[in-house]
Amino acid sequence: MAEAQFNLQIVTPEGVQLNETIDELTAPSVEGQFGVLPGHRPMLAALATGIISYTKGNTTTQVAVGSGYVEIHEDKAVVLTDRFSTKAAVDPVRVRLDLKQADEALDHFEGDLGGTEHAELVSRELWAAALLELYGDPPPPTLRGFSEVASSENFVQTAAASDEAPHE
Repeated sequence: MAEAQFNLQIVTPEGVQLNETIDELTAPSVEGQFGVLPGHRPMLAALATGIISYTKGNTTTQVAVGSGYVEIHEDKAVVLTDRFSTKAAVDPVRVRLDLKQADEALDHFEGDLGGTEHAELVSRELWAAALLELYGDPPPPTLRGFSEVASSENFVQTAAASDEAPHE
């Protein structure tokens, strides 16, 4: 008797990028990684930029995907995403340059932190990091602290100031 499998389709604006019958799937959602096996309950999840891993027989394959959505229903997983890449398609020199340019632009960004331009820079940075992870040479994590946010409040100082204020 054959083991249960399900179909994985990854679709971008350019069309179907992957169509495989697989045994299991791991994908990055905005809430964290999740796994899917045959017979999984129906679900719809927002996809985060990162690595999708799928297993077929004894072989595990990884691909990079951009943000999007994944729908699990019956015997099918459909990923709708804005970006897709295989390891073979990654040019690590070009990707490292893209990452450096995005990091520098973010380090010196003075516009609206919730705006479109900022979101595009963050997306470029995340995509480059995902491609390098897929290639096997992930960049060190980038930490962007509260000090980079012009309107951030220092809650420790605010709490200390309120403790020092005279109480009536």
